Amino acid sequence: MKTLTRTLMAADPGLTRLRISLRAVLGIGLAVALCAIAGLPLTASITGGLAALLALFTVADPTVRGQAVTTALLPLAGLPVLALASALHGAPQLRDAAWLAVVLAGGYARRFGPRGHALGVFAFMMFFTAQFLHAVPGALPQLAAAVLLSLGAAAAVRFGAWCVERRTAPPAVLAPPAGRGLARHTTRQALQVTAACAFATAAGELLSPERWYWAVGAAWWIFVNTASRGETLVRGFRRVFGTVTGLLVGLLVAVPVHGSPAPTAALVAVCVFGIFYSAPLSYSWMMFFVTVMAGLLYGLLGVLHPGLLGLRLAETGVGALGAALAVALVLPVTTHAVTDHWVRRALHAVHACTAAASRRLAGDAGADPAPCAAELEAILGRVRTALAPLVHPLNPLRARGARARTILALLDDCLRETRGLAALAAHPDASHDARLTAACARVETAVEALVGAVPDRPAATPVAAPGHHPAAEAALAHLHGLERALTALSAPLTAPAALRRARA
Repeated sequence: MKTLTRTLMAADPGLTRLRISLRAVLGIGLAVALCAIAGLPLTASITGGLAALLALFTVADPTVRGQAVTTALLPLAGLPVLALASALHGAPQLRDAAWLAVVLAGGYARRFGPRGHALGVFAFMMFFTAQFLHAVPGALPQLAAAVLLSLGAAAAVRFGAWCVERRTAPPAVLAPPAGRGLARHTTRQALQVTAACAFATAAGELLSPERWYWAVGAAWWIFVNTASRGETLVRGFRRVFGTVTGLLVGLLVAVPVHGSPAPTAALVAVCVFGIFYSAPLSYSWMMFFVTVMAGLLYGLLGVLHPGLLGLRLAETGVGALGAALAVALVLPVTTHAVTDHWVRRALHAVHACTAAASRRLAGDAGADPAPCAAELEAILGRVRTALAPLVHPLNPLRARGARARTILALLDDCLRETRGLAALAAHPDASHDARLTAACARVETAVEALVGAVPDRPAATPVAAPGHHPAAEAALAHLHGLERALTALSAPLTAPAALRRARA
């Protein structure tokens, strides 16, 4: 429980995570309440609550307008799939083939950015929901009404009553490594996730002809936001860990409650809050809350028992195994290739931030290093994800793990220095200091030594008489810190290449 405490107590600048989590509880609660007021049955209310959760969780366009458009498109992606899944309820072979087609399309849709990702996830989960509720064609009108009503409620809360995004800067949109054909990341992953879900379907049905879909769901979600073989394996481990802990708590909480409406509703609200609050920090604890919530929903449906929770764990293991086999055998992408891409992106962002700050201090009012610093922070999030397999406690490659931790620490130093530099660059009284030009040139040289020539190299700033304003002195200190960190990065970044040359 110490890791859960650290997750809940982690820094939350501007209380953004808290506001988003409370908004999710309000939006999903409103959606379920409207479904109940409309006289829809329990299964429809559950479908509506899930639709609202997905709309609030997966829609992540960089602008509020883009988020509104994506939310409006969700029914177009989800309702036809829900209808298809309901129509094929009595035809297992056609149902399985149709779901794999949805998986392939949903995985491929990620190439279109956040919108494609959200629509693909929503379509997949509508098929999953039909299996979870054993939906038949006769129930489709009520399920569709619940989806539309709930999406409207979620949109009213997100874009009307509680628009958190208007108070925060839009996140940087980070594209995965580029490529063509099978070299494109999204194409590879679409084929991998389809292979994993095919394995999960076959193995899951052997375990349970009625609850096989949990294996498919586990395989699908393990691939979300991963880019390499190592990332996927670590995510699979964390999913199993989160499921195990969630099942243990479910035995203590969900089984005794066993569907009592008032305590179940309160506990589901706590789980929803936990899902949204922990998701940016810990996939394991997000899965813990998802698992507890699933047990509570089974209690509402009147089918919960300890054996069902054990089956859920077995199906999750099957899904994780399918994901592991797929990333190992189907067009594998190594951790090194993905890490190298994101580290290079980080170093380019350091260079861009330094150059913009230097120009701003030299008097160029149009130069703004703040967006570059924000992009660097977002890129470092991807670097941490890419390096997670190497710094994981179970990684047997201790030398590579130590090198990865060194890279992360030095890149964190770069981020800290660029943040300070960006803040000082906006100082209204700072004047040009000739030493800043020389220091910026040294940082530029250090970056080029690591990644090669940097495109769009800015013209040199004219040298003026040295000034000694405190802001210039502080900026110079940040530039010196960047130079030291970049120089220190040379050893851990060049060690793998040197080792490969020695083996050749």
